[in-house]
Amino acid sequence: MSRQVVSTTNAPAALGPYSQAIVANGLVFVSGQIPINPASGEIEATDITGQTEQVLKNLEAILVASGSSVANVVKTTCFLDDISDWPAMNDVYA
Repeated sequence: MSRQVVSTTNAPAALGPYSQAIVANGLVFVSGQIPINPASGEIEATDITGQTEQVLKNLEAILVASGSSVANVVKTTCFLDDISDWPAMNDVYA
């Protein structure tokens, strides 16, 4: 199986012993993202709307670096600290 590590400075660096993404046999597996702005290295957004927007920017940057795009995504998993944030997160995600 061919595997390619994906890395970009347009998304936060991996905080542990893992990659931002791996391309394997034409599929892209992206690691979970948090709302860190890669330019500042900080979580700048204070609400779920801004945090969701940043996470999606990070994911898109990694997908682009892999040669893919959000148009090719077939599955996502979202984890929320507070389920009451779901409507606001979903408004951005949709």
